[in-house]
Amino acid sequence: MSERVMAIVETLEANHLLGEGAFRFGSPDRVVLVSGGPVSHLARWSLVAGPPTKRVVVRQPARTVLPAAEPHQPLTGDVRLVEDSPLLQAEVEEWKHGSWYHDVTLRAAGLADLFSKLRSTTDSAPFNHPHSTSLPTRPFWSGALAYDLVQWTQPLRLQHPPAEGTVLAVLWCIENGVVVDHLNESSAVFGNDDAWVTKADALPVKADGTVEVPPLQPHREAVTHTDETHADNVEAVRQGIVNGQVYQVNIGKHWQGEIDHPYAVFQRLMRENPAPFSAYVHAEDLGLAVASSSPESLLMLRGDELQTSPIKGTCPQGATPEEAARLRDAMYGDQKERAEHRMLVDLMRNDLTQVAVPGSIGVARFDVEAYANVQHLVSHITATLQPDLTGAHALDAVFPGGSITGCPRTVVCAVIDELEQWPRSFWTGSIGYMDVHDGQGAWNILIRTLEAHFRAGRWQATVGAGGGITIASEPRKEVEEAAWKGAALRIAAGWMRNEHMALPSGALGIHPLEPPSRPANASTCGRIMHLEQEGDAVPAGSVLFVDNLDSFSLNIADAVAQTGRDVVVLKGRSPQSERWLDPVALHDLLERLQPSHLILGPGPGRPNDAALTMALAHHALAGQLAMPVLGVCLGHQALALADGWAIVPSPRGPVHGVPVDIEHDGTGVFPAASGPLKLTRYNSLVASKRNEHHLLVNATEQETGLVMGLRHPTRNVHGVQFHPESVGSRDGQRLISQFLSSQSDG
Repeated sequence: MSERVMAIVETLEANHLLGEGAFRFGSPDRVVLVSGGPVSHLARWSLVAGPPTKRVVVRQPARTVLPAAEPHQPLTGDVRLVEDSPLLQAEVEEWKHGSWYHDVTLRAAGLADLFSKLRSTTDSAPFNHPHSTSLPTRPFWSGALAYDLVQWTQPLRLQHPPAEGTVLAVLWCIENGVVVDHLNESSAVFGNDDAWVTKADALPVKADGTVEVPPLQPHREAVTHTDETHADNVEAVRQGIVNGQVYQVNIGKHWQGEIDHPYAVFQRLMRENPAPFSAYVHAEDLGLAVASSSPESLLMLRGDELQTSPIKGTCPQGATPEEAARLRDAMYGDQKERAEHRMLVDLMRNDLTQVAVPGSIGVARFDVEAYANVQHLVSHITATLQPDLTGAHALDAVFPGGSITGCPRTVVCAVIDELEQWPRSFWTGSIGYMDVHDGQGAWNILIRTLEAHFRAGRWQATVGAGGGITIASEPRKEVEEAAWKGAALRIAAGWMRNEHMALPSGALGIHPLEPPSRPANASTCGRIMHLEQEGDAVPAGSVLFVDNLDSFSLNIADAVAQTGRDVVVLKGRSPQSERWLDPVALHDLLERLQPSHLILGPGPGRPNDAALTMALAHHALAGQLAMPVLGVCLGHQALALADGWAIVPSPRGPVHGVPVDIEHDGTGVFPAASGPLKLTRYNSLVASKRNEHHLLVNATEQETGLVMGLRHPTRNVHGVQFHPESVGSRDGQRLISQFLSSQSDG
């Protein structure tokens, strides 16, 4: 499939319709999006953009505008949150007289705002010469977004930000091009430039397999982290998990070296390691190129349907089909791999809840996808976009992807910065496209990616690779996994020979598995609202949910909304939440909201890290709250701590993303006369009894006897250590409904 795309590129270039010889039509910049296989419901077409004449460049602001964060240690619980980020400054440029010229400066609050502002500079009329694929039918924007835009999608400052002026994004307006439909094995020229379209449409394209790829030129490489440092970072993450600060963190390292040319590397990748969301972009005058053979989709939007397809869980291909099947089965049955994947699914469900119609999120597909050298567990999560939002808002909500960050999202982004000590740049960012008028688009995650810069007459490149670290991770194996994840690119770059790391290659394919969840009936769901400012108008009588910086919080809000109730989300750990610590202010807030129920949400760290939740826990136990109260995970621990219990490391170690059997006595939020319930744990700490207390134990883990549920004997106050909202909590929705059916103490 990729051979045909490379043949089109070569033909256009030879006829001065692409590259440096196409100055009559536009710039020498390149945008090529390739579905290298396997062809699926997600990946069936490729795009070769014509010479662009308009682009947008976003750079890292000066330190006076966006200073680096003061040194701190997020893995110890020291997370520095900020309320606002400075405006993104985007330079819109036009190609004139053989150069890029500044046109206008756009200032935007974030990604969604940037794409919104691009509407005014983008033609909304349909292409003069249309195509018949799922691509937009009018001029659209395509390009690359660096991971370091996390400075605008998370409430953080980086300790190791990019240098001032570093390119953070480059987007081109696509007005002409060739699109290839791999399912039908057809191609079509489209666009608005009659001369370019006519010439391109008349060109014969070489048959598949006739493109000559430049011979490999060996070069030497260097690495940012030694194997020992990488292993130490893995162990540091594991200790952070034990201490309850994080659940899973994706960390990596970078290899660097000289290459012959980034497009030659891309051609070799397409031959040896094809993938469905591959891409090549090149800004000639900026000396910047990105080549990617990515297997992972971050976000797609068709109409009002959103889809994200996170990858987590990896095994080798195997030397034979039989070995590939054996490895695939072993990966599916491995508790570590499944728990890590389940955690990611819960994270992405949470992210989509920010922009989705309540109750519309479900896991539509669960597959093992096989690529040339590796196999992955992949879930396909779908949702319906809220009518007043666009795909740009969805992109803002999910960027950067959960599979290459971890849980809880905000904290782990700070941890990645702390441990890697190196800007990620475009690695783990995204390449894709978007119609700024309706938000239709598709974006990948830039793994299996090489970033190249032209300096002093030579191309210097960087390749990043890593993996998700859980409590079950072994440092040596994680170091090995990062090495073979980066091997295909390092081989294509000429930095290592095949014999140094044998990579069995197998057939591309998709192997369906049983999806774990389906969407609810969204028409019967309540609303999810956010209380951002003191005077925000929200309806009285809703369920009040306190969000403690967890990456699953909104899944709880969505589960509540599925019962038909409205939910008001209040940030419990933010600079803004400090105002509610004043008893008078908190009393006035509760009087205004008159919530029917209160849920104290989960989060990283210890209960004392969540001051507002601790204050509400004390009020609840003192009988000063008139509504039923439920604490989930950290909220449960806050209630226990307020009652005099000790919060200690779990005696059997941390458990994250694993469904367990819960024994209960049928009281409180637990349904009467039922057997053990299957519910998912995400915790490193547990409540331990040390004196006489008011709260009574009404649930324990069947295998360990650890406390999983508490209730007050006379007040409507409950705590559960597990996460009922998880995709792995088969009985979770019943518990939430049981709690919401309880009545106020009056």
